[in-house]
Amino acid sequence: MPFCRAFCRCYQVHPMPPSNLTSSIPATFVLVGIPGMEKLHVWLSIPFCSMYLAALLGNSILLLVVRAEQSLHQPMYLLLCMLAAADLMLSTTTVPKMLALFWFHAGGISFGACLTQMFFLHFSFSMESVILLAMAFDRFVAICHPLRYAAVLTPTTIIKVGLGAVLRSFCIIFPCVFLLRRLPFCGHSIILHTYCEHMGIARLACADISINVLYGLAVPFAAVVLDVALIAASYVLILMAVYRLPSRTARSRAFSTCISHVCVIFLFYIPAFFTVLTHRFGGEIPHHIHILLANLYVLFPPLLNPIVYGVRTRQIREKVVKILLCPTKHLLQE
Repeated sequence: MPFCRAFCRCYQVHPMPPSNLTSSIPATFVLVGIPGMEKLHVWLSIPFCSMYLAALLGNSILLLVVRAEQSLHQPMYLLLCMLAAADLMLSTTTVPKMLALFWFHAGGISFGACLTQMFFLHFSFSMESVILLAMAFDRFVAICHPLRYAAVLTPTTIIKVGLGAVLRSFCIIFPCVFLLRRLPFCGHSIILHTYCEHMGIARLACADISINVLYGLAVPFAAVVLDVALIAASYVLILMAVYRLPSRTARSRAFSTCISHVCVIFLFYIPAFFTVLTHRFGGEIPHHIHILLANLYVLFPPLLNPIVYGVRTRQIREKVVKILLCPTKHLLQE
């Protein structure tokens, strides 16, 4: 198939005769970090570590505030907690190992640990996409069908949304584990990255990886594109409903409830699509730029999401200030 051959050329697939293949799997892979910038690893670790700690703090505060405040036990804030949990998973899956590599040159990672990191990296990305879609549906119901909001978005519905996000992400990403385990690696063990991801591992194989290429790009990408299309459709309907409101004040108030979610959507999808497109079509972009973008992608959304919601959402802002100013009194009440 010309399509398959094109993908294989893009990812430098070089099938070898069966007689040259071996079923051996390296006991340990070696992550090299950012190729060409090894001397800057220690300096790069400073902003990366700072952003990671800020992301941990921001998302943890968000989770604690929503858990502690009964008034925030509403669908929108429960979905926001799911987003914060997915952000913590996304950054914690990759950044600690990255920092160990930068600080202690601890680039070694076992084959099983590498597959585990790969799985949770892509799994958390897929989870976030589903949660953002659920948050768009939440805003759609709140603005277009406000009288039915409490009946539609019940606690049971939110639990089902969370379970659905986990199940869909698992079903999409888990086959990648088997697609990688079937490959022979012929002793190749050097990964030119700071963390393990599907195609980075597959490129080490000394066999035809066209199935990995097709599945790794087509299935997850199609799922995310479907999420984006449904989010866009939700906001088209929301805009139509907002512009039918009688007064400018009502329109402004209705749309202001969506601004935080729109910002988070842009923070999540724009870097993701930019990274994918530059990786696919940016052949002239240096490899270390690709790696830097991939590292920033696992840090920026977890760092900025709680800030966006904390600044834009009055209820969260007020509760955070209340807890920070009166922590002892608040704990005694709890």
